[in-house]
Amino acid sequence: MNPRFDWLRSPRLLLLSSLISVAFLSGAFYLQFVENEAPCPLCILQRYAYLCIALFALAGAIVRHRCLNLALHVLTLLATVSGIAAAARHIWVLKHPFFSCGFDVLRPLVDNLPLAWILPSAFTVSRLCEVPYAPILGLSLSAWSLIGYLSILILISISFFSSHRLGSAAKSSL
Repeated sequence: MNPRFDWLRSPRLLLLSSLISVAFLSGAFYLQFVENEAPCPLCILQRYAYLCIALFALAGAIVRHRCLNLALHVLTLLATVSGIAAAARHIWVLKHPFFSCGFDVLRPLVDNLPLAWILPSAFTVSRLCEVPYAPILGLSLSAWSLIGYLSILILISISFFSSHRLGSAAKSSL
């Protein structure tokens, strides 16, 4: 790899992805516990995705075993795609607000996930998905979340392909 692009090494990009996830989780918890903005089912699903990204990416940044690192890249990618789906669905729900009739079908599912039992104050549903939050810099929270997931997707993709290319180059030099 060209020394100018040394910062593209896999561990640094995975660590950056983990830090972005922690930043978005911190923002969500700040809005909930300081600004009293209760989470909806899609918000909680996005929290799970960010938590999984943070854990898998951090583990991927630490682990040096090639197969395990590949598995952690794939898990991070799956969590990111899940987060993108939840954020995109949330944006759609906010654009079409009258579909739930006062009941959110995701609520029983999300409230029975493990962290809802362990940390109920942070991972239990408290509002409907169609209720909008105050925009931040003109964008909804779900739009900001989607931007975060897309940023992580780019970082994970670069990390995966740069580490794959470095592994292939090492094999071909043997």
